[in-house]
Amino acid sequence: MTSTFPNISISTERLVLRPFEESDIEAFAEMMNDELVTAWTSVPQPYTEADARAWITEHAPAERAEGRGIVFAVDEFLTQRLVGTVHLRHADWRVRSAEMAYVIAPWARGEGYASEAALATAQWFFRDQKFERLELRTAADNTASQQVAQKIGCISEGVLRGAWIARTRDTHGEWTDVRTDLIVWSLLPEDLDGVEEQLADTGGFTSYSDWN
Repeated sequence: MTSTFPNISISTERLVLRPFEESDIEAFAEMMNDELVTAWTSVPQPYTEADARAWITEHAPAERAEGRGIVFAVDEFLTQRLVGTVHLRHADWRVRSAEMAYVIAPWARGEGYASEAALATAQWFFRDQKFERLELRTAADNTASQQVAQKIGCISEGVLRGAWIARTRDTHGEWTDVRTDLIVWSLLPEDLDGVEEQLADTGGFTSYSDWN
């Protein structure tokens, strides 16, 4: 029998992490068309509402049902506006490990939301799901993502040379592929000691509940 993650929501002082819904399609497509998202991820470009619908209604639910991972929509608690997404993927239920990725909407950057959402996910992942290792991979020049990894207590383990294809604008303004290195980060349960206190000003993890 395949193990699966529960269909849940996670709450912090400022954020709610929850399953995506069809009502998120427009905002999610807009977020995924951002220049930095295009540059550092492998999502289709342009990212259409059809792409968003397929991800939200088909691919993300299938990933959880098949035990491969779980995808969270991240909302700002006060406004219920879509802040971003956190994705746990490549779940290995024997090794008890998975990889984390995150995207934050342009309007919500600089508020500490990525660290807050990533930390809450990691705490739930270790404490409730009893996993033992979380891995992040960041492109060598993606300093914003690297700062998030450092803030939540991740340890840099090394570099995968030429392991990623990023995108950049050429002289004509068109997107072009460029090969780059990946920095590998890891987070173990004991690495979270003290991190909550350091990020206390952003609320941190507070609770999780079954999603109905």
